[in-house]
Amino acid sequence: MGGASVWPYKSTSRNRGLVLLALGVVKVATAEQLRQLVLPGTADVQTVRNVCKDLRSVGLVESVGRTSFVSPSGRPVWRDLWNLTTAGLASAATELGRPVREMGGTARDAAKAGAPHALAVTDTIDAFCQFPPQPTKPIVRRTTPVPAPVRELPARPAGLGQLRGWETEVPLPVSGTFTTPARGSLRADAVLTAPEAGVPVLFVEVDNHTEPDAVVAWKIESYRRFFQRTTKDHRGRDVPFWQSLWDDSGRDGYPPLALVFAKDGVSPEARMNRMKKIRDLSTACWQGVWHSGSVYDDMVKDGYRDYSGTIPVLATTLAQLRRRGPYGPVWWRYGHPGWETLQDALDNPEDLRGYRHREEQRRTERDTQRERERQEQQEAESRRKAAAWPCPSCGRKVFPDDDGATRPPGSYCTFCTSTKKREQQEAEALAAEEAAAREEAKKNGLFGFLR
Repeated sequence: MGGASVWPYKSTSRNRGLVLLALGVVKVATAEQLRQLVLPGTADVQTVRNVCKDLRSVGLVESVGRTSFVSPSGRPVWRDLWNLTTAGLASAATELGRPVREMGGTARDAAKAGAPHALAVTDTIDAFCQFPPQPTKPIVRRTTPVPAPVRELPARPAGLGQLRGWETEVPLPVSGTFTTPARGSLRADAVLTAPEAGVPVLFVEVDNHTEPDAVVAWKIESYRRFFQRTTKDHRGRDVPFWQSLWDDSGRDGYPPLALVFAKDGVSPEARMNRMKKIRDLSTACWQGVWHSGSVYDDMVKDGYRDYSGTIPVLATTLAQLRRRGPYGPVWWRYGHPGWETLQDALDNPEDLRGYRHREEQRRTERDTQRERERQEQQEAESRRKAAAWPCPSCGRKVFPDDDGATRPPGSYCTFCTSTKKREQQEAEALAAEEAAAREEAKKNGLFGFLR
């Protein structure tokens, strides 16, 4: 990009490349935002301003708009907005290693209008990345340098992904192609690809509270329509269209969608109410279908939720994301009970995998119970056999619980008891009959039968 004499503000080649890379991703940003994204270790923002001025001097960036905010003292503070030119877009494509046709536009019109939404997207990407500040090397001077005080660099939470893994204003064509999407196709605010972090491709929508709840819910439905679109692979089979650009993570359902609520000055109650309304209006997109029943226990009211064809929707706030980072418990997955880490929010404890795990636990418990009952029966049978004695009459084994009755030790077996009882009954009947005959004989005498 030219010799040293070209750069009147004495910026370094490394810093110019980093700023071009950042603007190639976010398209429009303030110098303060660019510093946070790629040069957080610099002593102040002037280093980044000098980089932008040097790049402007060779026609790679421009500043055609401004943004403002109110300072703690109540006074308005203005910031210049920087965006790429057409030539700068080509240079940024080289830094990112992407074709120019995939770089999108220069965001010149957005910068002229103050780019409030684009700036919120830039802040969101920075809150995801959380690049740690690195100390910069002081410039070597000919005179004896005065030792500079050691600066204490601010600590930041762990970040997710690299800046090169981000894309902004990504078309999601319900028909047409990625380069020529049909009218009515949605554009994702940002998309993160970070396979090195073990997360699926992540789509990001930044909410500034400028649209009705129903419009945000409609966007979630538009994502689902995009994910439902199929195309033919080289074998003529139907495959998801989105997988022609991004890899499938193997998780149930479609790629996750992060909703980042970025507006400042909103009460926690109002923000939570908005999150809940959007959740309720988009239920069909993320809830899944419930299947109930258990193979091993009819009394268990369990089942699983089929998440195929659904989008994991993860809500958070920009303030939480900045303060605790993307790995902190800052995510509310629609359908989950509360705030979770990213790993837990992406998990589906109610899916078929979780159900099968619980079913396996129930099968193990059932088998354990059956084995325990079998052992108890064996032990009881052993005690029963040990308590047996020979029948005094026939020698057969007699058990204490024969015929369900409790038998005293040394008693007869069932057969002998029945036999003796029958013999006793027969003897008693015969004796009764003989006694009756004798009584009759006494009453009638020897010739009583002649009367």
